[in-house]
Amino acid sequence: MIDYVATFIFLFAVIDPIGTVPVFMAVTSHFDHKEKRKVALKATGYSAVILLFFLVAGEFILTSIEIPLSAFQIAGGIVLFLFALSMIFGESKPDIERKISAKQNEAAIFPIATPSIASPGAMLGIVLLTENSSYSIWEQTQTALIMLLVLLITMLLMLVASQIHRVIGNAGASLISRVMGMILASVAVANVLAGIKQYFLL
Repeated sequence: MIDYVATFIFLFAVIDPIGTVPVFMAVTSHFDHKEKRKVALKATGYSAVILLFFLVAGEFILTSIEIPLSAFQIAGGIVLFLFALSMIFGESKPDIERKISAKQNEAAIFPIATPSIASPGAMLGIVLLTENSSYSIWEQTQTALIMLLVLLITMLLMLVASQIHRVIGNAGASLISRVMGMILASVAVANVLAGIKQYFLL
């Protein structure tokens, strides 16, 4: 049985639904309500496909090229930590991705579905949460369901993005993104320590 709360918090941090709101607002600023709804639905669908692919095939790919999961866990933890640092100290996720969005036509795919929702951190995170040697098929299914719940929350936030953005503004979204970065940094360090423990059989 997985820890539902810890898994939800981790996935909420790496997917960062609130940080996606300003990105969505910028990309769809010239769209009408119906078009915004379509973009939100498509972006959520694309993100789900990407993350489910990594959930199912991520570890298999690593095994096929003979990379131990402990090594990937350490590397993933380091990448997640650097990703978290960029959320805390660098330009926040909304700031960076709003700049990207101005150059793209396929808004639902890029930058909303990836890298905003299905970010590199989310891809790495979902592989680490579904390690075959540590989690049963049922536990991996539970993780997938929690991931889909976070994506559903992300979609709902995009659907009411205009109202949310009026309340929290860009500054509020940036602040929340940095708090999520702190949580993610803690999880990343835990992953590195767990990978070292597993690799050296401590």
